[in-house]
Amino acid sequence: MTVVTENFVLLNNFSFKSYNGSYLFKEYAINVDSDSLTLALIPSNNSVAFINAIEVVSVPDELIPDQAVALSPLAPFNGLSGLALETVYRLNMGGPHLTAQNDTLGRTWENDAKYLHINSSAVSASVSPSSIKYPATMTPEIAPNWVYATAETMGDANVPNVNFNITWIFTVDPNFMYFIRVHFCDIVSESLNALLFNLYVNDDIALLDIDLSNLAGNLDVPLYKDFVSNSSVNSSMLKVSVGPDTSADYINAIMNGLEIMKISNEARSFNGVQSVETFLVLSHKKSKIGIILGFALGASAALAFIGLCCCFFIARRSETSNQRHSWLPPLYGNSLSLTKMSTISRASYISLASPNVGRFFSFQEILDSTNKFDESLLLGVGGFGRVYKGTLEDGTRLAIKRGNQGSEQGLAEFQTEIEMLSKLRHRHLVSLIGYCDEMSEMILVYEYMANGPLRSHLYGTDLPPLSWKQRLEICIGAAKGLHYLHTGAAQSIIHRDVKTTNILLDENFVAKVADFGLSKAGPALDQTHVSTAVKGSFGYLDPEYFRRQQLTEKSDVYSFGVVLMEVLCTRPALNPVLPREQVNIAEWAMIWQKKGMLDRIMDTNLEGKVNPAALKKFGETAAKCLAEHGVDRPSMGDVLWNLEYALQLEEASSALAEPDDNSTNHIPGIPLTPVEPFDKSVSKIEGINSKTDDDAGDAANNAVFSQLVNPRGR
Repeated sequence: MTVVTENFVLLNNFSFKSYNGSYLFKEYAINVDSDSLTLALIPSNNSVAFINAIEVVSVPDELIPDQAVALSPLAPFNGLSGLALETVYRLNMGGPHLTAQNDTLGRTWENDAKYLHINSSAVSASVSPSSIKYPATMTPEIAPNWVYATAETMGDANVPNVNFNITWIFTVDPNFMYFIRVHFCDIVSESLNALLFNLYVNDDIALLDIDLSNLAGNLDVPLYKDFVSNSSVNSSMLKVSVGPDTSADYINAIMNGLEIMKISNEARSFNGVQSVETFLVLSHKKSKIGIILGFALGASAALAFIGLCCCFFIARRSETSNQRHSWLPPLYGNSLSLTKMSTISRASYISLASPNVGRFFSFQEILDSTNKFDESLLLGVGGFGRVYKGTLEDGTRLAIKRGNQGSEQGLAEFQTEIEMLSKLRHRHLVSLIGYCDEMSEMILVYEYMANGPLRSHLYGTDLPPLSWKQRLEICIGAAKGLHYLHTGAAQSIIHRDVKTTNILLDENFVAKVADFGLSKAGPALDQTHVSTAVKGSFGYLDPEYFRRQQLTEKSDVYSFGVVLMEVLCTRPALNPVLPREQVNIAEWAMIWQKKGMLDRIMDTNLEGKVNPAALKKFGETAAKCLAEHGVDRPSMGDVLWNLEYALQLEEASSALAEPDDNSTNHIPGIPLTPVEPFDKSVSKIEGINSKTDDDAGDAANNAVFSQLVNPRGR
């Protein structure tokens, strides 16, 4: 059975026979553009569907915001109120199961105990619900006072370090993004400003140094925070954690409630990529109505029939809110707001870009190459949309990025990616091949990277471990790509999202930097930095950029230092389930680097296989990248030179006749020539005729240390 509304696919080809349970309850938040809601049940072949009941409940506008904070990368996520949401989890932390009688909107709240990673890590706390004081900006429709009157606080996790995190783990669909609402209320402190803690979602820091009484204004005053995230890397798990701030006098952390909602995909569906137009076409007069819809499927043991029970929550929105935006903005020379973009044609968008945007692909070519966006060909999901593997008729493999038409974040990233990649060519940057703009689509086509992201070869998968030499060569390749960005054009380019998932590997494990959606032109010659809002990924963010909102090339250098430690230690940049001092790999690795004992925390697969001198040089290079202040960090050219030095030390050690001698005494006096910056007169970022640099990295293979050459490869 398939269930659709005018605009969204709620269930697709659902069969109760394959469902393990006697009934199924679902709840959705849906925004519709008609003055009535039509719910269509489409039975599968030789089957019948029945409706048991429908409930409609009005909700306030504030219940579903239009914007939340996307966590990876860190950026605003706009357009939520125009998408559909499916409630997956709604938890009352540390409290009882709440039924519809306890909630003004008839919602149910489940106890959180079965989702705790370690049951003993949390202890329940509670006060009288009547003591909860709602601020003027909140009502019980956000969450009932019963939710804020109970909480989970830190218990005894039976670990040596008392600064542990309380972690909840949830099973989710990795192909979708999720809206996460966290409810807080300080019901445990005896005085203001005593409770200070952090909130994590997966490996991302969602909130740092939370002082609830300061944010809410008093004790026993509720507040909530909204985020957008997806599952953990290469898994179907989503983790939410709270942990104490060690600088606080009172070591504790708290959470009162949690809601996790699945966000509809670019096909406006919760199941697959078939849009509602595949099933029916309806037209109604336009008006703005927001709806939360829930339904339950029940089976009678005696009659074995399927029933459908639907619950609707309706919120009328103002005529001016949540207008549908045109998909494509202009790239240059036009200041029209997004709400006035309907007159900008798709053809003008491409013509405003650059001739170097590549060849045009018809939408039929894209459909054929991806088998109509077969989910088995999905390579990744981001704020921009989804990336699929494609194969042309001649066997050429491609990576096809299909933009999410409902995401303004995706629009901005596509703009930046086209602007950057249409002017840049380098062996260690992922190449843009072409585009498609038919059928209201915005699709970019890239070269296919057969071995995927670097991170998948470090942890979280069953792929064989990389050798030490492979890791050095991959880091050198990525450094060459970043060095080109920083120095290979008239004005430098700062990537702003350097991480192991944005370093891709081709079939020969050649590293290429990818995803330029957050990239930004660097400071002009008479400037020291670019002032801009903080964007990037927690764990990789330059702390100086985070504090001062001043972006420089050294911000990329810091992020690359985190990548180097990740490559050596094969663990995430942030892991909130670890003891406090181990959560951040940069801080943890620097402790051991300063002791001269970095080998103690490196990947066990490398034990006995790394030349100590090469490891020392590698560790020193990473440590310099992670310097607190940008002025103390090396340039990417210096980083590259040091990594090549480490590789030469490793290769020289491997070539020695004496197997027990790992010293560097066999290669004294090797002349080391500093890396020269690119000739800025050759490739100008404002021009459109940038030459390729595919051969630049191989120009000096016979030298003891390779030297970078200018963008023309001379």
